[in-house]
Amino acid sequence: MGKFWSLLFLCVPVLGTAMYLAGMYTSSGPLAMWFPENINPMAEEIDLLHDIILALSGVVFVATGLAIFLFMWCYECGCNKQLAKFVHGNHRVELWWTIIPTIVLVALAVYQFKVYADVRINRPMMAGADGVKGTADDVPEPASFEVMGRQFEWRIRYAGEDRLLDTPDDILGDVNELHCPTGTVMVGSLKSADVLHSFFIPALRLKNDMIPGTRQIVWFQADKIGSYEIVCAELCGWGHYKMKGRFVAEPPDQFQAYLQRLREKQFLREYVPAPPQPATDQVALDNQPTN
Repeated sequence: MGKFWSLLFLCVPVLGTAMYLAGMYTSSGPLAMWFPENINPMAEEIDLLHDIILALSGVVFVATGLAIFLFMWCYECGCNKQLAKFVHGNHRVELWWTIIPTIVLVALAVYQFKVYADVRINRPMMAGADGVKGTADDVPEPASFEVMGRQFEWRIRYAGEDRLLDTPDDILGDVNELHCPTGTVMVGSLKSADVLHSFFIPALRLKNDMIPGTRQIVWFQADKIGSYEIVCAELCGWGHYKMKGRFVAEPPDQFQAYLQRLREKQFLREYVPAPPQPATDQVALDNQPTN
């Protein structure tokens, strides 16, 4: 029976490694458990940090699982007639298994300070009064869009022609749909209208809590055209599952055309939406000659 349990424990590192490899090399389906493609060059180091931590954890996980299997297989009490010997331990081994993890954790902490600063502290800057970027009078890049989380949807707002939020020319966006131009550094403002939400765009590696009463600033750059998922990564109530949105990265000219459509819909009294197109068979019927 002891051999059975030792083989059962061996399945833990084996299945864990198999799931790791399946998630890494599978792009779709139920086994695609990995991150989607990263389209944000400003967050590439997040993937690197994630891979380093996962590799270190994986080595410890597999080594521990194999050690448990070997000890259970070799020292099964039903087959091993040798009396147990109790020892105090090995001070040298204990010293090394304390020093090595400490060095690894300190190195990770020092490296993650830089990664955290790039995505949370070192906000993109713009030229100040002298008109030259990179000088002492540079000012932070203003937020060009705002996302407000509320139970249970994302409210979107874009800065108008003055490039400032909270002014009369702000443009109201479509609910649960955020657009941005590709190849452009975008700075955004996150707010919550009620409870704690977490704004998460996996393809951008962008995840930030929305705390009621505060404004969070985020930034990114989308370099690939496409439509990507927006989710709420914080349990925010019974309708939490509804907070799925769409992030659209499009060429700059299409983004400006989208803003213009929103602007006309919001500000022009004479705005009339395009009439729905008739069905193809009805068009053909209408175009038939009459007697």
